[in-house]
Amino acid sequence: PLQSLPAKLAAKSSGVPRRRPREAGIISSWVKKVFSHYAKMPVTRDAFRIVEKCSERYFKQLSNDLEAYANHAGRRTVEMADLEVLLRRQGLVTDKVPVQVLIEHHLPLEYRKLLIPVAVSGNKVIPCQ
Repeated sequence: PLQSLPAKLAAKSSGVPRRRPREAGIISSWVKKVFSHYAKMPVTRDAFRIVEKCSERYFKQLSNDLEAYANHAGRRTVEMADLEVLLRRQGLVTDKVPVQVLIEHHLPLEYRKLLIPVAVSGNKVIPCQ
């Protein structure tokens, strides 16, 4: 007598391709927006890919350095002082150019208000008490 073989059911696909889990990183649209703001001219896709890779590496190194500074100070939290030390080592902050000047030149007003504690009254800027 013939024995029937058990039928193997093929797994049905839902028609939607599975995506690989992506490593956390910088969002491409954010990099494109920031870079195009400063470039002020058309940039090819290949150039954006390279800028994205460079930005990714820069922020990885930045976070590693900040983590090392916090660990060296015996803390588990990165503080503003760590960022100031890093910016000084990179040559962005000097005695003539403090962090506040960088904030005013490169960040929009809503972020400036968060980072620089001032109250604005008319045309006068009054420090917070």
